[in-house]
Amino acid sequence: MSNHQMSDQGIELLMSIESFRGDPYDDQTGKVISNWVIGATIGYGHLISLQEWNEFGAGYRNGITQEQAKTLFLKDLAPFVEGVNAKVTASITQNQFDALVILAFNIGLANLATSSVLKLVNNPSSLTKYPNLEAAWKSWNKSQGKIMEGLNKRRNAEWNIYSGNVYAHW
Repeated sequence: MSNHQMSDQGIELLMSIESFRGDPYDDQTGKVISNWVIGATIGYGHLISLQEWNEFGAGYRNGITQEQAKTLFLKDLAPFVEGVNAKVTASITQNQFDALVILAFNIGLANLATSSVLKLVNNPSSLTKYPNLEAAWKSWNKSQGKIMEGLNKRRNAEWNIYSGNVYAHW
């Protein structure tokens, strides 16, 4: 079990990846919405549940500020920080931790927990269907079964953080 916190550099990069949207929008289409839909989002990638709609959707018809969005983002990020700390048993560096949290934020903690990525991080000699950690990491490039160029770019950026301590948006 590791005991890291996300670095400021990691937080800033993830916020830039998620990008700020002050008005509620549909995450699938990117269009501003005035009624709740599955995938309703605001701020830096905060998914608005139906129960939250009156607070974050309808309640923010005039939008939210970047400060409000950052507060929401940090609250959303906390379970991923805790989850990566709980799941990683190997000794890792700060940049490796940041990269794992950024990956988990995108694919979900449950997916990370059962992934070849986590197996190989915790035990590099684990047997998986991938030849190495990089291949396992970059395999998370599909949405609804299709390879997505945006996910390829995201995985490459995460891998550059993990393997080379290079924090750069694509």
